[in-house]
Amino acid sequence: MSYDLILKNGEIVFPGEGVARGSVAVKGGKIAAILQPGETAEATRVIDCTDRWIMPGAIDPHTHVGFGAKEDDWTTETRTAAMQGVTGLMTFWRSEDLDKTTPEWRDAGEARSVIDFGFHFGVTARRHVEDFPKLAAKYGVTSLKVYLMYKGETGRAKGFTEVDDALLFQALQAAATVKGGVVGVHCENTEVIPVFREPVKASGRMDLGAWDDQSPGFLETENVFRVAYFGEKAGCPVNIVHMSAGESLDLVRKMRRPDRPAINVETCIHYLALTRDSDIGDLGKVNPPLRSQSDADTLWEGVRDGAVQTIGSDHVARKRATKGPDIWQASAGFPGLAQIWPVLVSEGFHKRGIPIETLSAATSRNVAKLYNLSGKGRIAPGYDADFAIVDPDGETTVRHTDYPSHSDYSPYEGTTFRGAVTHTVLRGMLLSENGALAEGVDAAPAGKYLFRAN
Repeated sequence: MSYDLILKNGEIVFPGEGVARGSVAVKGGKIAAILQPGETAEATRVIDCTDRWIMPGAIDPHTHVGFGAKEDDWTTETRTAAMQGVTGLMTFWRSEDLDKTTPEWRDAGEARSVIDFGFHFGVTARRHVEDFPKLAAKYGVTSLKVYLMYKGETGRAKGFTEVDDALLFQALQAAATVKGGVVGVHCENTEVIPVFREPVKASGRMDLGAWDDQSPGFLETENVFRVAYFGEKAGCPVNIVHMSAGESLDLVRKMRRPDRPAINVETCIHYLALTRDSDIGDLGKVNPPLRSQSDADTLWEGVRDGAVQTIGSDHVARKRATKGPDIWQASAGFPGLAQIWPVLVSEGFHKRGIPIETLSAATSRNVAKLYNLSGKGRIAPGYDADFAIVDPDGETTVRHTDYPSHSDYSPYEGTTFRGAVTHTVLRGMLLSENGALAEGVDAAPAGKYLFRAN
């Protein structure tokens, strides 16, 4: 049999299972066969993967497409992702009228994106909760996000007047009626933050650590308890998104039981690779804040033993000009899509000895399982032929100018990571090679909307 593509003689990473030498054969955009060492076959294209890992492409579960340059983000950010082994992303879609606006945003993505993408619906009003079962069936979106940081004064400042604990519980009740439904929650007790913020700000502090001190980790942990407890009572799985505090993970470990709905945990690469002491100033402002090295170490251990299921970037493609003039006025969030593999390979595999199959699971198999992404996240016949090919001993030095992102900076600028993505493949199509987009990718975007059946 002749194939369209063979990834030849590599170390095949089976997420959560192990690594084995062999080749992967692709036909019609799907994985057609796993070939044993020495087994030969014909193909239109062959990529030599000797001494490289063949992994499922990363599916970033946490991005904010449109927060930089609106619909143009579909162009710039997905190409940035494609250059570094990311073949899919999930992004938050928030609108007053989700039914009216979702088709237009989905169509913009399909017209511009070079990688596959799906949505989480942002919940800021009662109508979003009431409409969710209908919208889930219509648009194939089985996940919601509730922003507890938009309660009270903070929410009113952004025009959100209905975010409270009742909205959270109703969202959990609604998602419990949807097959595969899961509620992600931004956990930060915004009502207590002023108790810390006002004296820290009054002291004149402008350092990055001040942002952590004004919203300490236990304010996340308190919200984590509420979300997990409400999830149990509503019979709905929850996902603690962008977990930042080690204490929060400790609490989740204590609350998990086999007889209750799942408490899933997502962290982000910056909570693993950056801290409040990183020398990046206002560029490091993010919600929740960057924490201590101890928090990062605890989260890494959660990645190692599976207590942390998924890892994303929380990518926001804003300009550097928004990151100032001081820590109090700077915008929150920063880009990170292109650094998922460099951070995990360098900091996780090389520095901490976490098995690559464990890191791969947190960026592919586990994301696909949590969000019902059919045919994604595994290397097995019949699955989509989405791959990141990585040279574990290569080097990646971060320069924002290497990417087409709307954002003109990186919090990792100048950092050299051990490990380099050499190729990105989406459904059998070569998206990038050695840090450059492949011919034809830019002119004919092939990204597809990920409709999740319920």
